[in-house]
Amino acid sequence: MEGMNHTSVTEFILLGITTYIELEVPLFVIFTLVYILTLLGNSLICLLIVTDPHLHTPMYYFLCHLSFVDLCNSSTTIPNMLTDLITVQKTITFSGCVVQLFCVTLFGNLEGVLLGVMAYDRYVAICRPLLYPVIMNQKTCVHFAVATYLWSVLSAVVETILTFRLHFCRSNIIDHFFCDFSPLLKLSCSDTTNNELVIFILVSFVGILSCGIITTSYCYIISTILRIQSLKGRYKAFSTCASHFTQVSLFYGTIFIMYLQPQSSSSKTQSKVLSLFYTVIIPMLNPIIYSLRNHEVKRALRKLVH
Repeated sequence: MEGMNHTSVTEFILLGITTYIELEVPLFVIFTLVYILTLLGNSLICLLIVTDPHLHTPMYYFLCHLSFVDLCNSSTTIPNMLTDLITVQKTITFSGCVVQLFCVTLFGNLEGVLLGVMAYDRYVAICRPLLYPVIMNQKTCVHFAVATYLWSVLSAVVETILTFRLHFCRSNIIDHFFCDFSPLLKLSCSDTTNNELVIFILVSFVGILSCGIITTSYCYIISTILRIQSLKGRYKAFSTCASHFTQVSLFYGTIFIMYLQPQSSSSKTQSKVLSLFYTVIIPMLNPIIYSLRNHEVKRALRKLVH
């Protein structure tokens, strides 16, 4: 049966984020508020960038894409998680699981690659300021965005197909609050070695490429900032990339902890908590990070309100 596109499973049961019934209602309230803040915050960022001509720059162009990705990423997991918290039947159809895994993979890849592109944009702005309008012109930004989406879609398609061409016969219970690779592969009675290898290569390629660009860019950025004589000049240069650096630290810090943690009896719970952080909490925090530390966004918001 290996390698055949057949399965004896028609639906999956998601165990969710908690097995304690008394916590379900409080968690439902908390995550409903988180989802509302995520929708409002990211929609507001997109609205400000689209409507304010002063924000029509490469940095905010990619930030708009990042906010859109955060909107989609949170909408992929949170509504289903909220439904499971208040219903007895915590099930998801086989096709629904396929779509959810594809979307989680797609938007996760997009966020990681976009953070790398934004790091390169900050590198050019700080280290090559005179050439910035030439290097980061509109055509280049569009090419970066198109390449990011094409690669992310291709990677998500391959990883999803590799996962669901397996034969599931052991169980249909997923110990998670959404369909993810690791718990799904554990349910398969097929040989998953090749699947895991290809998925590992694709995920590693995206991670290494993005982290390489981010690390190299910030090495040059820090070196350039340290050579600035004026303290005010250093602060101004640092403030232009502080929000992005905070985003990178939260996103990749969570990813590294999640995938590098040792396997133990508590690893499943830790995995859920970390997955919850990067699929639910980070999309809510990103608009707050940019609105609190960015004077141009604050100015655009005041202008919109008035």
